[in-house]
Amino acid sequence: MKLIGYLSNGYPSLEQSKALANHYIKSGCDVIEVDFPDYNPYLENDLIKGRMLKALESCPDYEQYMKVISEIKQENPTAQFILLAYETSVEAIGKEKFAQFAKDNDLLDLIFVGLKSNEIKDYLIEQGLKVSCYIQFHLPEDEIQFALNSNGFVYLQAKPTTGNVNPAYPTLTDCINYIRERGIGREREIYCGVGVHTPEDAKMVKQSGADGVFVGSAFLNLHNDLKGLAQSIHDFKLEC
Repeated sequence: MKLIGYLSNGYPSLEQSKALANHYIKSGCDVIEVDFPDYNPYLENDLIKGRMLKALESCPDYEQYMKVISEIKQENPTAQFILLAYETSVEAIGKEKFAQFAKDNDLLDLIFVGLKSNEIKDYLIEQGLKVSCYIQFHLPEDEIQFALNSNGFVYLQAKPTTGNVNPAYPTLTDCINYIRERGIGREREIYCGVGVHTPEDAKMVKQSGADGVFVGSAFLNLHNDLKGLAQSIHDFKLEC
């Protein structure tokens, strides 16, 4: 199972995020999820939301964020990356420019959130990007449909953090099996995140049949302790 570490692009600075990305990979992360900070990151927790706003306060120029991501990719050509972007950020960059950047750097996996319509999503898919979708633990039908109509991996909520459990599918294993039964083939991976704070959580995700696990705050909170971060990545990786 892949270990996916979340990287706050531009926090505490663009150069420091670049160094942290290299540290993530060196320490054992298989994939890095790297964000484009947004001015209204309403889907994020307070930690990530605060970091996005601080990053944009320091550098509002999306060109610089693209440059750093490009440099990280060039320095780690065999590593896998997932981009996270809100629709408003892609609009600010320009959908054509964003798609070209992704293709030029072979960064085709995208978590695309905050959609007002399907127009930009469909354009990015036409351009060759693989757009993922988020499905909550209680498996809302509209989110299942969005996944079926997309072409990227499925981002499935790992734990029912708000008590949002579908009685017919009470465990993560049940949720994964149901998504597969609905038509998400094995060629599309299922990665799980939200509520994953310990290596034991990662072990549970693996035993449930997921292809990857997202780790956010557990790593983000150790950015000022590189030895501790390396140890944490190592401990999580042992359970993957």
